[in-house]
Amino acid sequence: MSAVTQSATTLKLALVQMRMGADPAANLQRALELTRQALAGGARLVCLPELFRSRYFCQSEDAGNFALAEPVPGPTTEAFTALAAAHGATIVLSLFERRAAGLYHNTAAIIDGQAGVVGRYRKMHIPDDPRYYEKYYFTPGDLGFQAHDTAAGRLGVLVCWDQWYPEGARLTALAGAEILIYPTAIGWHPEEKAALGARQHAAWETIQRAHAIANGCFVVAINRTGFEPEPGGAGGIEFWGQSFVAAPDGHLLVKAAADEEGVLYAEIDRADIERQRQGWPFLRDRRIDAYGDITRRFRDE
Repeated sequence: MSAVTQSATTLKLALVQMRMGADPAANLQRALELTRQALAGGARLVCLPELFRSRYFCQSEDAGNFALAEPVPGPTTEAFTALAAAHGATIVLSLFERRAAGLYHNTAAIIDGQAGVVGRYRKMHIPDDPRYYEKYYFTPGDLGFQAHDTAAGRLGVLVCWDQWYPEGARLTALAGAEILIYPTAIGWHPEEKAALGARQHAAWETIQRAHAIANGCFVVAINRTGFEPEPGGAGGIEFWGQSFVAAPDGHLLVKAAADEEGVLYAEIDRADIERQRQGWPFLRDRRIDAYGDITRRFRDE
C-alpha cells in the first residue's frame, strides 16, 4: 500500500532540468539550488536528471572518470537528505555509484524526508553506442525492478536507456509503482539532428507515454539540456531537454522547453490510476499463461 492515504491522493511534483558544466561541485550546488526552489514552490516530490554532478562523461572511455564515482549513501545523498528532512519531502536523484574497487553502477537513490535513503535502483539496461559508452563504466543493475513506499506515494525508478524497454516498465508497475520516474541524459548528435532529430525525439516521448498507457500509471522523464562537447573529439551531444510528465492515459500534463533549465511543476491525482485502469483494464486482461517466451532472447523457428 502507498504511504499516502486515499483521502490525500493529490501530489505536487517538480522536475529539475539542468545544464551541466565542467565543475562537479558547481553542478551539485546548482542542483541543490534548483531543488530548494522546487521545495519552496510547494513540491513534495523532486526529481533530478541522470548523473547531474558532471557532464555526461560516457561520451569517451577514460579511466580518469572513475574518480567521479561515490558511495551510496555518500556526500551527494547526504546533501539532499538534509533538504528532504528539512522539508518533509521526497527526492529522487541519480548518481555514479562506487560499490567497491572496480565495481560501479549508474544508480538512482530515493530519499524520503526524515527516513533518508529508503531505496536505490541500479540501471539495468546499459547502452554501448557512439558517445554513449556506458558499458565501459557501469555494471548492469542487480537489484531488479522495484517500487518504494514514500510520503509521495509508491515510486518506481528506472534510468534513461531503461526507457526503451516495456518489460522494465511493466515489472515496475506490477510491483505496485504509481509513478514511473526516469532520470535521463539523452540528446542529438548535432550532425544527425537535421535529418533524424524530430523522429528520434518523437520516438523517445512516444514510448514513455505508451508505458503510462499500458500500465495505467504516471510517467516522469527528467532530462538535461544544453550542448556538451565530446572530450578530445570534434562532436558532442545536444541534450534535448523537454522533460515531461504523462498521465495514466498518456496525455502530457507538462513539458519543458528544449533549451532552458529550471523547475517544471505538475500536480497529479493518484486516484486517476484506478479510474483509468477501470476503464482500460489492461492488467485484468493480461494473458500471463501465454507469455513464457518473453524470457527468451529471440524465438527462432
